Amino acid sequence: MPGLPLAVSGLRLAFAGADVIDLPGLAVAPGTLTVLSGASGSGKSTLLYLLSGLLRPDAGTIAWADTDIAKLGESQRDRWRRKQAGFIFQNFHLIEEMSPVDNVLVPIWLDSFSAAAKRQHAVNLLRQLDVPTERESVAKLSRGQQQRVAIARALIGDPSVIFADEPTASLDAATGETVAAVLQRLAREDGRTVVVATHDPALKTLADQTVQLDHGRRERTP
Repeated sequence: MPGLPLAVSGLRLAFAGADVIDLPGLAVAPGTLTVLSGASGSGKSTLLYLLSGLLRPDAGTIAWADTDIAKLGESQRDRWRRKQAGFIFQNFHLIEEMSPVDNVLVPIWLDSFSAAAKRQHAVNLLRQLDVPTERESVAKLSRGQQQRVAIARALIGDPSVIFADEPTASLDAATGETVAAVLQRLAREDGRTVVVATHDPALKTLADQTVQLDHGRRERTP
């Protein structure tokens, strides 16, 4: 599925009377990797949650193609994410007792027909990401392999947009570089829109665009 363009305008979110996000504008093109960066507390994860619809702003637009998710209610944003987005977390949220393939199928469990039909797709995704598919539980995989299972799980619904929150923070440098390269490939080769909140230099090096934040505001480049 091809990626979606993003256009953000006048985005604001306040907490306890203080702005935590104040972003006049942001544009993201399909087929690109955008990194949201900044020190701890800079607002990068908060911005990621706004762009994915997990949070709703106090003001502004978040237009993914023709859909402004800032105007949608919670259930509508949930439906938009199920249809359009995949999310990769720092803490992988895998079910350790289950196999890699079954973990990938978790997002579509409620639809037993879809889960059965997509089992081979799950296997193919894991093979593409170089994850052993014969293991009986993900607990027997390395942390890098577990993160790639989480990436495959995010891709099972063939999303247009991939969101990732600190996806390499708990990995060693070499494994983190491998995961960073996978995220770049999802953008460059698959044409998806990939947005990552991270402070990882390897990911920033591969990014098509870096949004550097400081207390919820975009830093000006010299």
